[in-house]
Amino acid sequence: MNIREIVGLAPVIPVLTVTELETAVPLARALVAGGLRVLEITLRTPVALAAVEAMRKAVPDAIVGVGTLTRAVDFAAADRVGAQFGVTPGLTPELAAASRGARFPLLPGVMTPTELITARAAGFNVLKLFPAQQAGGLAMLQALGAPFPDVLFCPTGGITRATAADYLALPNVACVGGSWVAPKAMLVAGDWSGIEALARDAASLRKP
Repeated sequence: MNIREIVGLAPVIPVLTVTELETAVPLARALVAGGLRVLEITLRTPVALAAVEAMRKAVPDAIVGVGTLTRAVDFAAADRVGAQFGVTPGLTPELAAASRGARFPLLPGVMTPTELITARAAGFNVLKLFPAQQAGGLAMLQALGAPFPDVLFCPTGGITRATAADYLALPNVACVGGSWVAPKAMLVAGDWSGIEALARDAASLRKP
């Protein structure tokens, strides 16, 4: 699947930080059962890559990607565990080159018009606005829409259940990234039914 197809699968991509490997599979199962198939596992913990591999093997309906790719070597590591897409917080020539050698598509992060132009010149027109809230949020996306009508966004960073629908109402937003569907307290408690309920609610946030 290409990145445009992936971001079109669900209105919310859960941005997940897995700290305990044993929670990876039940977490993925709960989110997929709730209607959120596309999962981003951030490279912020020692077990992140193992979590991706476990999810890929145990939950075949999930589309599992690796987020927080910040170095070229991260792409090779993500490839080895079967990542189906990658996400970066920003884009450098080194990261763009690494993405071309990867077996999965990339959702690169941008924050400014200059970064957007650079990413588009590198061949990317589906981008993550990050951090969305700090970058200007809804107003920024509206402002970017006219000069860049060919660019589609997945804004991520500071987006909540209360604000997600406003983002999804914008024509240049395909989906949003959010961590509210898997709160830390629920993860610690193993409240998979609660997480499934949050996922089902998020999945109901279809674009108008």
